[in-house]
Amino acid sequence: MGLIKTLRETEPFNQLPEEIFTELNQSAKIKNFPAQTLIFNQSAQPTGFLYIIKSGLVEIVVQPPGGVEMVVDYRNEGAFFGGTPIFTSEGYSAGARTVKETECYLIPKPILTRIAVNYPHITEFFNQAIYSRVRNLYADMVSEHAQNVLTQMESYPFQKRLSEIMSTPVETCSPETQIRDIARKMIQQSIGALLVCDKDKKLAGIVTERDLVAKVLARETADCHTTNAAGIMTSTPKTMAPDTFMYEAMSFMMGHKIRHLPILDQGEIVGMVTLQDLMKYRSQKSMLLIGNVDKARTVEDLILAREEIVKVARALLSENRSHIETMEIISYIHHRIIRRCYELVQDEMKRQGKNPPDIKVCFIIMGSGGRKEMLLGPDQDNGFIYEDFPDERIAEVDAFFIPFAEKLVAALARIGYPRCDGHVMVNNPLWRGRLQDWDARVSDWIRVPEAQKVRYSSIFFDFMPIAGEASLCLALQKIVHREIKAHPIFLYHMMELDFKHKVPLSLIGRFSLERNKKHKGQLSIKQAGSIFIVDCVRMFLLEQQVDATTTTERLDLLVKLNIFNPETAEHIKAAFEAFTFLRLRNEISLIDQGKFPSHYLNPNALTKKEQDILKEAFRAASKLQDSTKRHFSKIVG
Repeated sequence: MGLIKTLRETEPFNQLPEEIFTELNQSAKIKNFPAQTLIFNQSAQPTGFLYIIKSGLVEIVVQPPGGVEMVVDYRNEGAFFGGTPIFTSEGYSAGARTVKETECYLIPKPILTRIAVNYPHITEFFNQAIYSRVRNLYADMVSEHAQNVLTQMESYPFQKRLSEIMSTPVETCSPETQIRDIARKMIQQSIGALLVCDKDKKLAGIVTERDLVAKVLARETADCHTTNAAGIMTSTPKTMAPDTFMYEAMSFMMGHKIRHLPILDQGEIVGMVTLQDLMKYRSQKSMLLIGNVDKARTVEDLILAREEIVKVARALLSENRSHIETMEIISYIHHRIIRRCYELVQDEMKRQGKNPPDIKVCFIIMGSGGRKEMLLGPDQDNGFIYEDFPDERIAEVDAFFIPFAEKLVAALARIGYPRCDGHVMVNNPLWRGRLQDWDARVSDWIRVPEAQKVRYSSIFFDFMPIAGEASLCLALQKIVHREIKAHPIFLYHMMELDFKHKVPLSLIGRFSLERNKKHKGQLSIKQAGSIFIVDCVRMFLLEQQVDATTTTERLDLLVKLNIFNPETAEHIKAAFEAFTFLRLRNEISLIDQGKFPSHYLNPNALTKKEQDILKEAFRAASKLQDSTKRHFSKIVG
């Protein structure tokens, strides 16, 4: 393709007059690069040229110092690269390497900067350009969806953070303040509580209307003239951070039976939230889902709550906000239902005269639940961790926990959580045991990495406590880190097994659809897309011996550790969000049709824009796969 023809068809140059094209063509030179040639890396001194590909293929790569190289894009005929240092004060934001023999037009910086003086839109384009096309497509798709939803739909404001609803500044007093002055201030300010601060302005306690009534007015011995704040305050009150979600605060306050919640940011008082504040934002249906889950007395109550989650999802999907947050909220509700089911089944066992043995136990959830990435159709992935007890107690423990596990799995299935096809559930002896049993089990998986054991670990490594003694969960996490550190080659085996599967895109960019009868003409957004991102990110996290819960939190941590750079993480996050949005919308649609939610969909039923974003997301997942493979292949190299 000729340079002038390329410029005419390429933004931002397509808006230039014809004489400028001629001038650029005369100043350009042509250079050939053999395959696998590093044209420049991101730390190199700028060459002073903008590169436009005449023929061939170039991969755009990023790598933080000492971190992982990631291919974030491919540029083919007609595309350009290397423009950042020409039009901005920055160096290269990424490197460029040829995939095959490539011929480029090289346009020198002086003529480009001179033209940009008269045509400033060129500079603006390069200042605003990001090399993650998937983010722009995703933002457009979500915005378009939000504009098309029914505005009459009841809103579920679960995504509000406390910083959005808290009262500030907060009324405070010293420990020496007399209670008469406290009562007078409450009346004057129409508030129900004062925070008590020490001389360093740090929170020491809280005095509420209830404290005045219960600890002063209701006591005949109380002296209103001498009693001060220190005498009646609740010391070290419960607090939360300003970025906490409203739904978490609601559950927390109801669970601890408190009406006033101080909001602290790194120890500094920044606001106050009351139960009344939260109630303003709650609908009757949200009360059913959050408040009434804890009040449920039967499995049937939880069935009703489980069925309501789709309404929450539908409303959240209508908001033009992060669908990763939406997924966390849905997961939170699932967790509350599962925990309450655990409690109800345990209560039933006690009513039958079967009391649990006097040992510490932790009920864990694994897979998507352990990452807080559940959507509308999660199955069961759960287990029991017991504290270490002597062998002679095994029969006693089994006498309770074997029937308990069977009842729990059955109850969760009734509520709407299907049994795991791979039997990763507490009623399978493989998924319960003492900490020492888990130690032996995990050690065996990692030291003898047969295919099935690697599959087990892929589910198991994402685990978190749902009920019981959380310290057992932390102890098990340390065992995993110890074994991975001692046997890093296990990560190579994880990578090998995962990469037997590829994204469903052909070489020419067409979707590769399922041929089996059940899902013919469809593809899986989860198994062929988002799971690759989840698995790859988890591998890097395990290698670094650090912990984080969600995939996006893990990416942020890997950026802090200089394993990924911010641009790489943003590129991956955008793809992950796109997968989440399309999958959640598809699941809602299936439920509306009376079907069980599934991660399979027909991509040809999507709009052109949605097909584009899905393809870009698949490509991002594939690039991450390639980078992960190169990195972990070094373990055995």
